[in-house]
Amino acid sequence: MARRPKPKLRRLVLDVLKPHSPNLPEFATKLSSMRGVDGVNVTLIEIDKDTETLKVTIDGRLDYGVIRSAIEEWGGVVHSVDEVTAGVMVVGEALSVERRFKLRTHEGKG
Repeated sequence: MARRPKPKLRRLVLDVLKPHSPNLPEFATKLSSMRGVDGVNVTLIEIDKDTETLKVTIDGRLDYGVIRSAIEEWGGVVHSVDEVTAGVMVVGEALSVERRFKLRTHEGKG
């Protein structure tokens, strides 16, 4: 029986803390030039004297270990992995019955 190749991740959403350098455009460009990366979105969440907190969304055929190592080489750290999509296609998050009910009951208030 033939072994299936290790499945790749399709999307990662990361909470990243990094120094001000590299700047956001350079950071996004570096990530987007990595093997397997099709697209990157970097959102600045918070900035202080020495660091920036980012929400980083990466799409493609991804290797989390390689991406994490690159971020660390650039002086950053992955605080958390907030979303992961794997498989043949990217699947969005589905609303639970409870969440749909809460949204519906809040629509009429105002």
